[in-house]
Amino acid sequence: MERSSVLVLTGAGISADSGVATFRGAGGLWEGKRIEDVATPRAWRRDPEAVWRFYQLRRAALATVAPNAAHVALAELERELARRGHAFTLVTQNVDDLHERGGSEPLHMHGTLFHLRCEACGARVEDREHVDPAAFVPCAACGFERMRPDVVWFEELPYHLDAIDARLTRCTHFAAIGTSGHVWPAAGYLATARALHARTFVLGLEAPENLDPRDEFRAGRAVDVVPTWCAELVEALAR
Repeated sequence: MERSSVLVLTGAGISADSGVATFRGAGGLWEGKRIEDVATPRAWRRDPEAVWRFYQLRRAALATVAPNAAHVALAELERELARRGHAFTLVTQNVDDLHERGGSEPLHMHGTLFHLRCEACGARVEDREHVDPAAFVPCAACGFERMRPDVVWFEELPYHLDAIDARLTRCTHFAAIGTSGHVWPAAGYLATARALHARTFVLGLEAPENLDPRDEFRAGRAVDVVPTWCAELVEALAR
């Protein structure tokens, strides 16, 4: 049997069904808050207290939500494909930990809220204990007074780009789930997979900006369309 390689890219839409605010649109995360005030290196330099508070409150909010059926289905898909000898890569633009809690080990191209990074020495640490929005966390490695959230802000380079590109060039099936289609470089992955003759899928409430007629589009909430798509993919690869 021919072995396949599946790459799945997830965006804010998959976590919206868990109650995590999305980044765009009415009621989105940035409503009433300018992006440049909370999600750029300049904002951190200008007002680190405000930026720290914003991300600490986001961390606290994640304690009130749980992974949904879409997160769980992707974890089950990974296990089933591995059992059958197929490759699977999960890449997420999300900075929450719902994929991990659902059973997956994603590549976080935009970092994660539960890691901190020291700008003085480069140390990175996992941190789930410090939740005070008014208290910075000093670096244990070098003593610098405040570590920053280890998330990729606008004007910064995403993580894992080489690893993602390597797996993208080998994928036979590519799916974009809950993505807006206009945040680069992730927005270009769908076209790249398509150009390399991978079978391409798009799942979400609305068609993203980068949708092409050659893509198989499934409209709906992630909790509704992702489990069905995962089951159908396993069946198709078993033939």
